[in-house]
Amino acid sequence: MSIRKEQNIDARRLYYFILAIVLGFALYTWRLFEMQVLEGYIYLDRAQETAQRSEPVFAQRGQIFDRFYNEPLAANRNSFAITVVPADLPRGGQETTIRDVAALFDRDPESVLGRYRSTVRGQFQPVEIISNVTLPQLTTLAEQIRDYPGVYWYSKPERIYPYGELTSNVVGYVGDITPQELQVLFNEGYTATAVLGKHGIEQQYDQVLRGVDGRRFRLVDAQGRRVGEEERVIAPEQGSNLVLTIDRSLQQLAQDALGSRIGSVVVMRPANGEILALITYPRFDPNRFIGPGGQREVQSLARDVRSPFLNRPIQSAAAPASTFKIVMSTAILEEDAFSPDEEIHCTGEFAYGNRVFHDWLEYGHGDVNLASALAQSCNVYYYTMGTSRLSVDQIIDYSYRLGLGTTTGIDIAGEISGLVPSPAWKEQSRNARWVGGDTVNFSIGQGYLQVTPLQMAVMVSTIANNGIAYRPYVLKEIRDPITGNVVDRTQPEIMRNADLSSETLREIRSHMRMVITEGTAQPVITTNAVAVAGKTGTGQVGLEENYHSWFVAYGPYGEDVPVEDKIAVVVMVDAANDWEWWAPKAANVIMHGYFQDLNFEETVFDLRRGPRPLWYM
Repeated sequence: MSIRKEQNIDARRLYYFILAIVLGFALYTWRLFEMQVLEGYIYLDRAQETAQRSEPVFAQRGQIFDRFYNEPLAANRNSFAITVVPADLPRGGQETTIRDVAALFDRDPESVLGRYRSTVRGQFQPVEIISNVTLPQLTTLAEQIRDYPGVYWYSKPERIYPYGELTSNVVGYVGDITPQELQVLFNEGYTATAVLGKHGIEQQYDQVLRGVDGRRFRLVDAQGRRVGEEERVIAPEQGSNLVLTIDRSLQQLAQDALGSRIGSVVVMRPANGEILALITYPRFDPNRFIGPGGQREVQSLARDVRSPFLNRPIQSAAAPASTFKIVMSTAILEEDAFSPDEEIHCTGEFAYGNRVFHDWLEYGHGDVNLASALAQSCNVYYYTMGTSRLSVDQIIDYSYRLGLGTTTGIDIAGEISGLVPSPAWKEQSRNARWVGGDTVNFSIGQGYLQVTPLQMAVMVSTIANNGIAYRPYVLKEIRDPITGNVVDRTQPEIMRNADLSSETLREIRSHMRMVITEGTAQPVITTNAVAVAGKTGTGQVGLEENYHSWFVAYGPYGEDVPVEDKIAVVVMVDAANDWEWWAPKAANVIMHGYFQDLNFEETVFDLRRGPRPLWYM
């Protein structure tokens, strides 16, 4: 009986064992069927993803043109970038391979390695380590590619600037995005391989210029070699082209007229706010930032004490000196503070409180009225007006009405507001009371008053345009990169009505013309190609005899001349230069060359020939 029970138990165990094997085999068979047939497409995709490599297809950055849309100020050329796939690099020798590649391309190994460390995101994600590689350089790598496993390359357009320094402060430049910039811009579609506008229009309109990058997907084997010919491509979208308001020929003329003098030039259309020329010196050549030494070049220029990256027309402010007398004259007329025909006697000295303030002309100007005071730039006349005929608040009011003390809103980043001082400002910022000497200095554009050349261009344009100030702008149009059709066009925007009477404006314009025909600018504004109205300014800096040289003007002068035909010109030459009263001389060249359609050399030759008939009288 016991033997039979044991046999039954053994048979039952065998039965369960066989049943378990059958069930296990059935489940395994079903799972194989499910994986290979029912879910096969899932694992096929996974396998392909594992063996798939992707690389960006970079969009062509939109080109930037001057106002005539014929030659680019910023364009693209073919270039290549070197990448590595961390998983494909030799195990234990990743950094050695990257250093070797850097040396092959004459790049700083530590810099390249630092770029790799800061941008690596995964074992199978390509990491760009070197950009701006030429075809001959790439050929050197291709010939030795077996020695560099895990190293690849792709095409990446490179930015070039055909006119170099000429428009660098306006157009700007581009560079590889930094890790810090990527943190800020990641949610806007930027990647670690993105090229970013760093300055000027390139920076201001980066989103319009950059386009949308595409992607190329390929299958590779375990060694990273391409398998088959099939590939999937997401096509890139090219960035839009930009057309600027800049007149390239005028920009060149203004640059040559300023020469190698620290300073700036602004040429603007009063009728709509278009910037025709915007010059700064010293400046930089953005083409020097391309290639292996580009970053070193940027860092070197950033340390230059002359500040070549400073866009002086909008980022450098100084006392406007006697050009501010236009504001004072406007206030005197508009407030009826003193009869324009009434004279005061200038002896060259002005006693106020316990101090004596001097005129620039040691022995004085004698009897002067408003017109002759502006023409001869009589300090004593304006000392008198500022201290006894106008209040400080009125001077401040007209300063703001004519565009000083506030940013203009030009479409280039970095503009500063300058400063129109006030008693409240001095008490808050200097912890000192406003005194009579502050008012005296304020009355002739000295003291704490600080303006930018662009603000002065707006001031002159406001006078020339019957009290209407248009916002300055540089972008004229956005165009389709394929068809060339205009996609968008900047509409001129009135930013301020100075609320001045026509009679006041007409008289101010007449007095500015007298500055040229009978006043301080008569010896230097020699062009007879156009009737110029303007004002000189010489501002002392510090206690030593260092002077800023200003000249602000518009032309053609004439009450019957349409404002559409007029341009405003502002030249500022910094006191860092040896004194030579160059601002009005440079403006003379610019006005003559522009209205005669001559380049710098032709203009200088033409001016030496003597008078020519006036276009407008």
